[in-house]
Amino acid sequence: MINQTFDQLWITAVQVATVWTSPISARTIDTPGITNPTNIDKWIDSLTYQTNVALCDENRVQSQLLYGEAVMITETKDDWAHIVVPTQPSKKDIRGYPGWVPIRQLIQVNKQDWQSETTAAVVDDKVWLESENGNNVLKLSFMTTLPVIDEGADRVKVNTPHGAGFLPKKSVTIFSSNNGLKKQEGHKLVKDGERYVGLDYFWGGMSSFGYDCSGFAYAMHKASGYQIPRDADDQADAGEKVPYDQLLPGDLLFFAYEEGKGKLHHVGFYYGDGKMLHSPQTGKGIEIIALHGTKYEKELCAATRYWQKAEEK
Repeated sequence: MINQTFDQLWITAVQVATVWTSPISARTIDTPGITNPTNIDKWIDSLTYQTNVALCDENRVQSQLLYGEAVMITETKDDWAHIVVPTQPSKKDIRGYPGWVPIRQLIQVNKQDWQSETTAAVVDDKVWLESENGNNVLKLSFMTTLPVIDEGADRVKVNTPHGAGFLPKKSVTIFSSNNGLKKQEGHKLVKDGERYVGLDYFWGGMSSFGYDCSGFAYAMHKASGYQIPRDADDQADAGEKVPYDQLLPGDLLFFAYEEGKGKLHHVGFYYGDGKMLHSPQTGKGIEIIALHGTKYEKELCAATRYWQKAEEK
């Protein structure tokens, strides 16, 4: 069993770690996504439509972790760790989202060393973590967050799973670690989401290398200071219910089979003017569409709001 103490913290040590359903879920073609370091661009580019769809249809992938994201290890099996992710709320486990990751993609750090007064969050689509001399070390996703060590004129020195690194100051926002990112209004959620129009859907995706529908909703809320559940059905249950005639940009729309009466299967943002911003399905990119006359109009089953709810607290 991996040693885990109150003084130690397990964190993600690769740009994006995929959370798998079981230790046998990953295939040979998935190797670039289970190594350390990972090459997420190479992995996604190598997948055909069929091998991509299989991540969902064969129940292989659950979620993903960003560089530096903390986990709790609950069990180990060979070279794999069963973890829960406290930053991704889920009804599957009250402690956080559960699943399996290769142990090689995690590293143990001293909890005190990982704490800082301020945190840097990546606000660009992607950004290179740099060494002290300016060399590219690791390409990081939007909303990767790392503890701040020091602020310079052009770069921010951050603590990483591999020691000190540097991020361009223009590519991050710095916030109080105790207070979190500043809470924004709904229009900010869709403004952040607009930049990803055209980005290919990726099942289980929680990074700007590729989002699934609920991962997209989760990440845009995170960027505006809100922690929401990881999965669409949990997102529908936990948010403040909004009548359809009172929808505002940034609200979440939910869709179910059997013209809204069956199992919930999709989530998107209300964009305004009868439109939706969403990450639709494998083989398609994030898009803004008019709801009228589409299957989504018939399947609409709920709407929730997180940004207003959080502001009222």
